[in-house]
Amino acid sequence: MKRREFITLLGSAAAWPLAARAQQPAMPVIGFLHPTSPVPNLDFLRAFRQGLKDTGYVEGENVAVEYRWAENQLDRLPVLTDELVRRKVAVIVTIGTAAFIAKAATTTIPIVSLSGIDPVADGLVSSLARPGGNLTGINLLSLELTTKRLELLHELVPDATRIAVLVNPNFVVETVLKDVEAAARAMGLQIQLHKASTSQEINVAFASFVHERPDALFVGPDPFYVSRRVQLVQLASHYSIPAIYTGRQYAEVGGVMSYGPNNVDAFRQLGVYAGRILKGAKPADLPVMQASKFELVINAETARMLGLNIPDKLLALADEVIE
Repeated sequence: MKRREFITLLGSAAAWPLAARAQQPAMPVIGFLHPTSPVPNLDFLRAFRQGLKDTGYVEGENVAVEYRWAENQLDRLPVLTDELVRRKVAVIVTIGTAAFIAKAATTTIPIVSLSGIDPVADGLVSSLARPGGNLTGINLLSLELTTKRLELLHELVPDATRIAVLVNPNFVVETVLKDVEAAARAMGLQIQLHKASTSQEINVAFASFVHERPDALFVGPDPFYVSRRVQLVQLASHYSIPAIYTGRQYAEVGGVMSYGPNNVDAFRQLGVYAGRILKGAKPADLPVMQASKFELVINAETARMLGLNIPDKLLALADEVIE
C-alpha cells in the first residue's frame, strides 16, 4: 500500500466515530413548569425522576429536564412557559393551574398536568378517558375531598361550631367554598372565610383569630400553601388552633391532621406519563388518571400539645400516626 493511500485510509477510520455520533438523535428535553420553588418539592422531584426511570429514561443520560420555577409569583408563569415553547421541548410537565397557561401557549407540544382541579369541567380535556387534545395527566381530586376533610376535622373537634377556612384567592376559591359551605350547613357549622396569597397575608389572617377565634381551621388546597406549610403549622400551634391540611407534608412538620392523595405516587406517575409520551404515546390517547391512593395522617404529639383526645375511630382510620 502506498504511503498516501495509507494516510487517507487512516484519516477515514478516525472520522467514523464522529460520523456515528453526528447521526445519533439529540437527547429529548422535558420542560418542567412549577408555580413554587425547588426545596419544598425535593421528594416529589425524586418520585418524578423515578417515574421517568420506570419508562427507561434517566435524567442526564438519555433525557434532559429544563426546570422553570415561578417562586410563588404566578405572573411569571406565562414568561416561563414561553421559554419552554421557544426551546421546543418534547413535552411540558405542569403543576397546578400552570396547565391552563401551557395549554394556551401551545397546541402542538404534549402537556402532562398534575392538578387537583376537574380537567373536564375547566375545559382542559374533552373527557377523562379520551382527552382529545395535547394535554393529559393526573387529577389529584383535591377539591373533591373538601367535604371529607371537613368531616374529619369535625370528628377531631366534635364540639367545634366555628370553622375558619383559609383559601388562596389566586386558586380555585369558588369550588372550594361551595363544597365547604354545603358540608358546613349539613353539619350545622359556621364558616369564617379568610383569604391569603402571600406570607404576610397568612400572618394577618392568623392575627385576626385573636379577635374572632375559631374552634378549628380548614386549610384549602393550594401549591403555595404547601410551600408555606412550616409557617402555617407554626402559626396554628402558636394560636392553639387544631387544623386539617391537604397532604402529609403538613403533618410531617407538625400539623395535627392531614387528608389527601399520595402526592409522591402522583409525581411518579407524572414521570411515567412523560416517559410514555417520549416513546411516542399521544396525550389524546392517554386517559387522565384519577388519584387512587389517599392518606389520613395524624400527628399525635401535636394533638397532645393542643390538649386534644384523638377519637379511637380516627386512630383506626389513620394510615399513619406520628408519635
